[in-house]
Amino acid sequence: MKNYKILIITDAWYPQTNGVVRTMENLGQQLKSRGHEVNYITPNEFITIPMPTYPEIKLALNAWPKLYRKIKEYNPQVMHIATEGPLGFFGRRYCIKKNIKFTTSYHTKFPDYLHARTKIPISFSYRFMRYFHKHSQSILVTTKTMKKELADNGFDIDKLKVWTRGVNHNVFGSGTKIKDFKGPVWIYVGRVAIEKNIKAFLDLDIEGTKIVVGDGPQMNEVKKKISECDIYWNA
Repeated sequence: MKNYKILIITDAWYPQTNGVVRTMENLGQQLKSRGHEVNYITPNEFITIPMPTYPEIKLALNAWPKLYRKIKEYNPQVMHIATEGPLGFFGRRYCIKKNIKFTTSYHTKFPDYLHARTKIPISFSYRFMRYFHKHSQSILVTTKTMKKELADNGFDIDKLKVWTRGVNHNVFGSGTKIKDFKGPVWIYVGRVAIEKNIKAFLDLDIEGTKIVVGDGPQMNEVKKKISECDIYWNA
């Protein structure tokens, strides 16, 4: 199998804790285990400011000159742009300027998130997202549902590729039951943030036990809705 020099550009990186960071980290580990050379360009290498409404995310300032030099230094054979932030935007610009093929990811429903936080029209944000991903060779999405949603919002369906998430059996296994819950058991696992719409899950009038596993900026608000009789919290 041919080995490649791969560069991943991401605006989401440690010390953030979220699905994008873990996905990119695990992707790099798996690629390296197969003999590929993997490098990252992340906000940690730049002067940053907190993203408005989402301060956990750090946005790189004046990224173009340094990012340009780093891409030339790494001289990758494959480039993946993970996010639509400043680094992703300038990485995209480099590829288009140099006529280099690249792939992108669509991880987060930012049009819905921005609308919930700032009331920016969803249609406006989708227009930007279509522009950002337009020149990508493939747009990687997490589910068939997301693929359909993006296609319905004007994305090129032929470029949308479903990239599902696996489970690391070295970390998660069929261990001993921690607690007996009244069934059926309904579970949410992930970041506790407004764009995840956890409130809709908690408001469901259903039999059994709801379990919320995660942490995030909306944690305190979600905890207020938790009733000991039917919801179990595990951060």
